[in-house]
Amino acid sequence: MNVTPFWLAGRAATGDGELTVEHPYDGRVVGTVSVPTPGQVEEALAAAHAVRAEAAALPVHVRAEALAHVSRRLAERSEEIAKLITAENGKPLMWARIEVKRAISTFRFAAEEARRWSPTTQRLDTEEGGVGRMAYITRVPKGPVLGISPFNFPLNLTAHKVAPAIAVGAPIVVKPAPATPLSALLLGELLAETDLPAGMFSVLPVPNDRAGALVEDPRLPIVSFTGSVPVGWSINDQVPRKHVTLELGGNGAAVVLPDADLDWAASRIGLFSNYQAGQSCIAVQRVYVHRAVYDEFVPKLVETVDGLVTGDPWDDKTQVGPLVSQDAAERVESWVGEAVESGAKILAGGTREGAAYAPTVLADVPADAKVAREEVFGPVLLVQPVDGVDEAFERVNDSTFGLQAGVFTRNLDIAFRAHRELQVGGVIIGDVPSYRADQMPYGGVKDSGVGREGLRSAMADYTEEKIMVLTGLPL
Repeated sequence: MNVTPFWLAGRAATGDGELTVEHPYDGRVVGTVSVPTPGQVEEALAAAHAVRAEAAALPVHVRAEALAHVSRRLAERSEEIAKLITAENGKPLMWARIEVKRAISTFRFAAEEARRWSPTTQRLDTEEGGVGRMAYITRVPKGPVLGISPFNFPLNLTAHKVAPAIAVGAPIVVKPAPATPLSALLLGELLAETDLPAGMFSVLPVPNDRAGALVEDPRLPIVSFTGSVPVGWSINDQVPRKHVTLELGGNGAAVVLPDADLDWAASRIGLFSNYQAGQSCIAVQRVYVHRAVYDEFVPKLVETVDGLVTGDPWDDKTQVGPLVSQDAAERVESWVGEAVESGAKILAGGTREGAAYAPTVLADVPADAKVAREEVFGPVLLVQPVDGVDEAFERVNDSTFGLQAGVFTRNLDIAFRAHRELQVGGVIIGDVPSYRADQMPYGGVKDSGVGREGLRSAMADYTEEKIMVLTGLPL
């Protein structure tokens, strides 16, 4: 099998080590990736640091066209790339194709935002001392970015690091997840086709135990991390003087109220608890149903979950494939087992085969069970009756996480109350918390992280205001 090179300051390179990528469904080798040496990593960081002024001064049309080029090339190679995602991640092709479509949009949105990214002005003659003065306000890059991307969306979550950096003229060094480096390396291939200066991007598939040196390096003043809660906060503690953006975990909650369309709610919750095999930080994990409709809703939910197509991710009909590894599936199995031992009831699923865990519905889950308190990151949801909106919202907020929540209601007053009271970064009315539009601000509170993604929001995170005051103007 050919060894896939990494991208060092805009050019393909190979090191002295290799990383093997295995398909989660059957364990076969799907790729071998070259790993950079410490000296090559140093070369990439030095190049990013050296090119920072040139990158910041790039004309907008150059940045925008580079982003648009990547978007077009992703579209041209969409089926090939979807199969690459399925190969390294194990997600069913139907979800891999959607991820490619999202990445196409992410780069297109970034190209559009780059063209809109313009200075503002502010009159200063609102006070006597400011007569004849005007402030000219720009946003300039804080410096090169370290983007650390996860395994669950290996293409689009890498895109959410890379695209805003290029849009604002910031060099970026990407460290992809060791389990899924192939998609990020393909992005590097497409970026290499553009006119971006050498040094503006590198994709370095280094092992996680070498990531600490990247995080600490002062030449990378911005760290954008998506991944687990412990690792994310340890990064934040490790570099308190850097600008750190963290997109961490969640245990997404959905509330179903009596005025909801129960069939719609059951179909959406059942599917989006289990899409990506539950390996999404906004997958539905907790479901709180008004007692007035609980007995009617639960059978609909169980029927939806039982009807999901599971199995081979290469089958176009498969909706739920394997987890990223057998270890991950065994962890989910143990958490469900602990809940059952404590009194929880299995209404659907509850079985494991290798790296695959059956879509599972639990009831009567103790409040202190791991599947209720922590992020299961697997195809498991728990359903519980509540006596009204007050209790439902209290249950949603009774969590160390706060990423997104979904509220199934047609009541506009309740919708705005949910937006006001729920301690999350985003509230989705009439749908699951798993909804995300790539152009909108996205992020959480509490242990779900700090900062926001979504192109314009990330561009603001990567930059800071710089002011020039013009004096003696005939305003």
